[in-house]
Amino acid sequence: MTHSDGIVKPKTRRSKRFLQSREPKLIENLKNSMIIKGGNTSETLSQALKDVYALKKPNAVLYKKKNMVRPFEDSTALEFFSKKSDCSLFLFGSHNKKRPNNLIFGRMFDFHVLDMFELGIEKFVSLKDVKNDTCPVGTKPMLVFAGELFDTDREHQRLKNVLTDFFCGPRVSAVRLAGLEHVLHFTALEGKIYMRSYRVLLKKSGCRTPRIELEEMGPSFDFVMRRSHMASDDLYRTAHKKPKGVKPKKKKNISHDAFGTRFGRLHMQKQDLNKLQTRKMKGLRKRRGEEPAESASPKTPRTESDV
Repeated sequence: MTHSDGIVKPKTRRSKRFLQSREPKLIENLKNSMIIKGGNTSETLSQALKDVYALKKPNAVLYKKKNMVRPFEDSTALEFFSKKSDCSLFLFGSHNKKRPNNLIFGRMFDFHVLDMFELGIEKFVSLKDVKNDTCPVGTKPMLVFAGELFDTDREHQRLKNVLTDFFCGPRVSAVRLAGLEHVLHFTALEGKIYMRSYRVLLKKSGCRTPRIELEEMGPSFDFVMRRSHMASDDLYRTAHKKPKGVKPKKKKNISHDAFGTRFGRLHMQKQDLNKLQTRKMKGLRKRRGEEPAESASPKTPRTESDV
């Protein structure tokens, strides 16, 4: 039921729970992705969308029907699908003569398009073409970004941020060694983006730490950068703003390094080391009649006048 002021009020308990799940939260839910086909698609593009969906399961929704959407001209339809499926990330595939085998990676903020990048597929190897074992569904991948452009070029920096958002998976508090099974490697070189997918193999090494080997799993892509739409700096800062309830309270004398290791500083009173109790040894015992070095009077040096 919708009132004149635009506020939706639930009629049943089920609808009340549904609306509560969509309300803004201090700690947001896991970001889901929607994978959408455009009006025209090729066989290569359809298989590419299926393979990315296989990497993203179960946190993704695959739209099997074709949708006449042009995200760079009008993003209204994408925003409608985002609100309907409660997805803040999207991958859109389209194919035409001018831009063949097109993939658009993007994300939403408040159900409006924030950033999106158009990448053209130049070379593609599918999951089914690689005859190796794959990782279990829902495996959290390790992301590796190589290439100077990811650190120096503003457009590539934002693309790196979008790809991290898209493929990072659920947040976890602890990781076990056997759970590190999947690696996604992105390389930026000469205007192209190379995406490779590897399975981590733990081999015997003769010691406690296993020997690591990487086995190509698929899919693999050779992308070329095409169009992009980036949010303004003000909107980008607004999207990354943290509410007061989430910000940790600053504690005195506690600091963290770049890896998140916590360091603490202790303030103590000045200690008298002469009274420090050390290990008792026979060689360190004081003998009777022995004076300490400080109390003993120093001998005066002999001068010529004394002779």
